[in-house]
Amino acid sequence: MKKFLNKNWLYLVGAFVGAIAGYIYYQQIGCSTGTCMITSKPLNSTVYFAVMGALVFGMFKKETHAQQ
Repeated sequence: MKKFLNKNWLYLVGAFVGAIAGYIYYQQIGCSTGTCMITSKPLNSTVYFAVMGALVFGMFKKETHAQQ
């Protein structure tokens, strides 16, 4: 478990930051008609932004090549 966390900590931080941003987006902007797929429910926007946050933060991860 510790090895997994050390290897993927940047993705986890990105998902956490994205989830918070997604909930705040739902809370402040949201969708007044209820027809928006992503922002009509807090769970949808939180999960969507968490995935996007993990992907964005993952772009900054340095690649390490295993030496043979």
